[in-house]
Amino acid sequence: MLIGERRVTVDGVVAHLGMRVDPSTATVVVDGATIPVDPSFVYYLLNKPIGVVSTADDPQGRETVVNLIPTDGRIYPVGRLDQDSGGLLILTNDGTLTARLTHPRYNVAKVYNVLVEGLVSKTVVSQFTDGIELDDGVASAESAKVIDRFGNQTMLELVLTEGRNREIRRMAETVGHPVVSLFRVAIGPIRDPGLRSGTWRELTTDEVRALYDATHD
Repeated sequence: MLIGERRVTVDGVVAHLGMRVDPSTATVVVDGATIPVDPSFVYYLLNKPIGVVSTADDPQGRETVVNLIPTDGRIYPVGRLDQDSGGLLILTNDGTLTARLTHPRYNVAKVYNVLVEGLVSKTVVSQFTDGIELDDGVASAESAKVIDRFGNQTMLELVLTEGRNREIRRMAETVGHPVVSLFRVAIGPIRDPGLRSGTWRELTTDEVRALYDATHD
């Protein structure tokens, strides 16, 4: 039906029934969104535990996110989470999707639950979105809100599209509320509150398509 409605292009040409496609090189676009067709591509969603590093290899011999997923092929983390942070991380061998999800032009939102010291005021919450001066420039969240309080600690939900080194921790420290714990709970359209720490699963075809759609020009 999609092909009959002329909604699919292959390498810029409107697709037709019986058209031959090389899945290793073809660029297939449906309704303006690029769809991966290479059967060698794999996509995993990991709930990274605290203490694991977000690299494929580590010269210090620490456990890496790649070690947690048994696969014969080479995969790489998309972006990173600090060693002392946890939460959702995508690993894949799809270089195009990796580039799209990590390039600032696409503004893919990542959602974090951040427990900080102290009772955060409305004024401080506004600072996260207004911008906080760091040593490498002003950093700001797309949105910020208080979602809970525990004694003298506050749970914040922060949405960011940047990925600077330890950005949230530095922002929180600057406004006087050091981070106690930090977990990423969403990457663009991808969430999975039932995925336990240290476990992983393959992304569905619809989820991969949604990620491509989220990075559509």
